[in-house]
Parts: sequence; structure tokens; C-alpha cells
Amino acid sequence: MDRPASVEELAALRDEVAQFRLLANNLPAAIAYYDRQGYTCRYANLGYARMFGHTEASILGLGFARIIGEEAAREVLPRIDAVVSDRRRSSYERQLPGPDGRPRWIEVDVLPHLDAAGEVVGAFVLVHDITRHRQAEAALRQSEERLAKFMLASAEGIAFHKDGEITDVNPPLLALTGYALPELLGRQALDFVDPAERERVAAVMASGAEIGYETALTHKSGHRLPVEFIVRTLHYRDERLRMTIVRDLRDRIQARSRIDYLAHHDALTGLPNRSAFIERAQALLAAAQAQGHRPAMLFIDLDNFKRVNDSLGHLAGDTLLRTAARRITGALRSGDLVARFGGDEFVVLLSGDSRGGGVAEVAGKLLAAIGEPLRAGGATISVTPSIGVALFPEHGTDSDELIKHADTAMYQAKSRGRANCCIFEPAMAAAAMADLAMEGRLAQAVREREFVLHYQPQFALADGRLLGAEALIRWAPPGRPQVLPEDFIPLAEARRLMLPIGQWVLAEALCAARRWHDEGRPLPVAVNLSSLEFGAPDFVEQVQAALAAAGLPGRLLELELTERMLMDDLPAVRRTLLRLKALGVGIAVDDFGTGYTSLRHLMELPIDRLKLDRSFVQGLPGDAGAAAIVRAVIQMAQGLGMRTLAEGVETAAQQDWLRAQGCDEMQGEMAAPPMGEEALQAWLRARGA
Repeated sequence: MDRPASVEELAALRDEVAQFRLLANNLPAAIAYYDRQGYTCRYANLGYARMFGHTEASILGLGFARIIGEEAAREVLPRIDAVVSDRRRSSYERQLPGPDGRPRWIEVDVLPHLDAAGEVVGAFVLVHDITRHRQAEAALRQSEERLAKFMLASAEGIAFHKDGEITDVNPPLLALTGYALPELLGRQALDFVDPAERERVAAVMASGAEIGYETALTHKSGHRLPVEFIVRTLHYRDERLRMTIVRDLRDRIQARSRIDYLAHHDALTGLPNRSAFIERAQALLAAAQAQGHRPAMLFIDLDNFKRVNDSLGHLAGDTLLRTAARRITGALRSGDLVARFGGDEFVVLLSGDSRGGGVAEVAGKLLAAIGEPLRAGGATISVTPSIGVALFPEHGTDSDELIKHADTAMYQAKSRGRANCCIFEPAMAAAAMADLAMEGRLAQAVREREFVLHYQPQFALADGRLLGAEALIRWAPPGRPQVLPEDFIPLAEARRLMLPIGQWVLAEALCAARRWHDEGRPLPVAVNLSSLEFGAPDFVEQVQAALAAAGLPGRLLELELTERMLMDDLPAVRRTLLRLKALGVGIAVDDFGTGYTSLRHLMELPIDRLKLDRSFVQGLPGDAGAAAIVRAVIQMAQGLGMRTLAEGVETAAQQDWLRAQGCDEMQGEMAAPPMGEEALQAWLRARGA
């Protein structure tokens, strides 16, 4: 019979059990023991008990199904039965909710407990929480999935390589290079780099640098493919990989080329622009100087180009400019340089030697070629050029100086009647400087209103009645003598200053006529027009507004046009004149006989009066030629129902002869000189008018 354990033995046993529990409860695993009968829990450490919501004491004696749940038991029981029947260890994983409600993954090992006879009497259960491992695996899978999606979705090529050997490539890179995936995998990345770029790419690979740079690949077809590499280093599954993003640069290079082209060429004509021309011209001039050649600079301006734009529209103007560019290029030699400087200005540098008749020959070709009629805007138009020439090195040793002097010569060509070529002379530079100074003073005069109007009365030849007065502008700069119109009007027209000047003249003349009207003298006032004013799109509206501002009827205003203004565009001129006539405004042709008005123009236009130019009147009555012309004009005007007025009548003999020929009206120094408004008022009072 066994003796009872002593107190010391019991104490030692308790210590041993306590140590076992301490050890079991601090293991990084949940431990339990189930007997075979009913799968009842006989032991569980603290981790196992808490995993299923129990204490070490409350879990004892509970069945397997009660502890883990009926549903989990049905899932796990086949594994337990296999352990009992096969007497072998079994492992499995399953998911269970954690204390915080989030799912947890556990790995379960079930080991059979065998007695001395080898029969299974129970089972040990070891549970490890593998949630972190599964989360890491899930994160890795997600990362791989994201990378795979990125590789597929990216529009840019992506390649991975390890130690230079390609490990993966996305579809866009395959499409870019023309290769299939098996043709790239396992190959050296440098094999697909353009041979001229391999050394550089290899150096970047060896350095491990994370940079972006432009290089080139070799397409499967063999052609060079410009690309940009963006290289990064990454660690994947304990491996160090290099990821290269590959961007196709063909569109970017094409865009750069286009931008560079536009920066150096005129978009409309395709010719070099000013900056490109000057850069290339400077190099050509340096070469010419070294070779002893004398090239020539030509400045070409299209005459009356604005008229085409205003009458036919900018599309027709663009057609004209492109045609002019082609014709200029066609008239030059292969070594000559041509550019469009903007607007209707072209500049040419004739290469080689300008000695002899070379320049004159080219200028003649240009005049003929550019002046050929063309169809634009539904009409046949013809625009002539004015050409200025400067010679190297006589007129300048650099492009800027030659262009400036050729430009000066071009304006001289225009002043000689347009459709002309003029070679620069040093005197032109002095005249140009004088014009520049005059232009500056004239612009100031416009701002400061330094102009005054004089008025020259007009009379009926039959009875001497006062019919009206012509407004004549004078420039009166402070502290200086008055400047006559012929000394500043041409410059004002060339520099487009006549627009504000003309508007001031019209308003001031109408204000004076209003004052005469209010004093009981309703005298019409005649105002000269410039081609700039008359060609303005809203000219009729400007006249109407000026009449309204002065509170005058249109019958007290007469507008004087030159013959050249009537020739530009007959239908448009007729429309404008009819609108002016509808306002009651009178229309006169000034300086008649000095231009080239056709009889058809006179027949079709609503003209009231022809003003005989003073150059014809001065020779009367003794100059037989002048007399014949004046007599013919008077008779023609009478036949067309127009009045005639003789300008510059200075003698009684002239007056008597004109009256005898049937001329209707006159103005001149003999009857009354031009005078300021106050002097005119005094003159009128003296006449008792």
C-alpha cells in the first residue's frame, strides 16, 4: 500500500506545477490537452483559454465543440479524427475572430498522446497566431497586384533588370520596341541600347544612380528610337532590382523641332524671320569680306498692301503675301537669302558680287514677278513692290546697317512713284534723320494740338457771290514759323499720323462753320481728305458723328478727294460716296487733271465739283496747251452735270477767260488769300457779307 505524500513532497509538487504553468503561460503559443473521451479539455494554458474567451479554470471539462464553436468544430473534427485513427500529427490553419473583432489567422498542430500499448488516449493542441505573417503576405500580394496593374496600365514602358539582366517588361515597352516578352527576358539590357549610347548607359547602371536622362534604344526593325530613361533602385523579395521607366521622345523631339522652326521662320510664308535672317546674314557678310565679294541688301515693300487687306480681307492679304514670297524666292539664286520681316516687308541678301549689273537684273526680275496679277479673295489683284538697295561694304559692314540703309532707299523708291528700285545714297540718311526728327515733332504736335486752320473763300465767277471756304491746315509750333501743308502732310501720311490730324481738321472746320451759321452766314466749308481717312472702315460714321457734334446739316460740308483715291476700288469708292451723299455732303475732286481718273470713274461716281489744278490756271490765257486742257475739262464737266472751280486764280485776265469758257467758280490770291478765322470774320464784315 502506497504511503501518502509528505507535506514536503506535496509542496515540491505544487512548486513543480507552478513552474510548469509559468513556463506554459509564457510560451509564444496556446497549449491545450484533450482526452479522447468526448474530446474534453483537461488542460489549457492562459493563452489558449483567453483565445476562446475563458480562464484557465473555466475552460476545464468543456467539450471541444463548446470551446471553439459548433461551426468551427464541424470544420476541424475530420482532422482530429484523422489524428486519432492514423496516430500521426496533423497541422492546419484557420481563421477566427479576435478580441477586437478583426479576423485572426492561427496555425494549429494536433499531436496524438499514446499510452504504453500504443493506443490514443488524448491529444495535445498547439496554436500559433500567424496573423502578422498572413497580413504581410497579403500586403505583399497586394503590392504585387498593384505593381502588375501599374505595369499593365502605364502608358510608359517599364523594365526591371537585375545586374543588367532583364527580369520583367510591361506591354507598352514591348509595343514601343517591337519585341515579344520571350525575346527580352533573360537578355542583357544593354543589348537593346543604341550602340552609340551603350557606354553612357553602362556607366549609369554601374553607378547605381537614380536619375533621368535622354538616350536611345534600337527598335527590333533596326531603327534608332529616342527615349528618356528614369532609373530607380528597389528591393523586392530580398533582391536588389533596377526599374527603368522608358518614355518615347519622338513626339517631344518633333515638338521641339516645330518650336525651333517657328522660332526661326515666318509661320505664314515659311521664310526665315528677322532674327534668323540677321544671324545668317552676318555669317554670309563675314565670308564675303574674307573673299573680297560685294553682296547687296534689298528691302522690298509691297505698295498699297493695306488696300488689299481692307477691301478683300485678311485671307486675301495672306494669299498675296504667300504668293509674293514664292515669287521672290523664284527670282533669286540658290545662294541668296530671303526673309519676311513682318507685314508686307521682305529682305533679301544677294550673295556673291554686286558689281556690274547683277543687282539691277535681280531687282528687275523682282519688280516684274511680284507685280504679276493673281487671284485672291475672288478678285484679280496686282500689287507692285518698292525696292531699296544697300551695297556692302560701301553702305554698311554689318546686317543692321545695311538693312537700315536699304529701308531708307525703299522709302525713296516709294516717293518716286512706287513700283521702283532705288540704291541708297548717303544723302538719303541725312534726309531720313531729318524725317525722323520731323516725325517726332509731328507726333508731339498731334498730342499738343499745334495746328490751326486757315480758310480761303470761294466765289461764283458769274456774279462774285461768296459760295463757301476751303479749310487749309497749318502747323504752328510754339516759337517757330508756321509750316505749310506740303512740308509735313506727306510725312504725316507715310507715318499714319494723318488719321488723328484729319479727324481734328474735320471737327475744327465744322465748329467754325457752326459759328458762321449762328452769326447769320451759313457758308459751306470744304475739307481735304487723305487716303488714310477715306479708306477707314468707319469713315462715313466718323463724318456723321462730326456733323452731329457740330449740329450742322450735311449740305454745309464738302469733302475734297484726289484722283488717286478714286482709282483704288471703284465699287467700294462708289458705295462710300453714295452714303456721304445721303447725308447731304458735297463731293469734289481736288487738283483735277494731275492724276489718271478715267471717264468711266467720272460717269459712275456721284461727284458735284471738279477743281482745276493751279498748274493749269497759271498759264492762262496765253498757254495754248493749258487753255485747251482747261476748256476740255469745263466742257466735259458741263456734260456730266458737274460744276468746275479754278484754283490759284491770281489775275483779272485769268478770271475773265475762265468766266468766258463757262467755268463756274474760283478761288485764289486775287480774290482772297487763306486767312485765320478771326481775319476771315473781319474780311466778311468788311465785305458786308
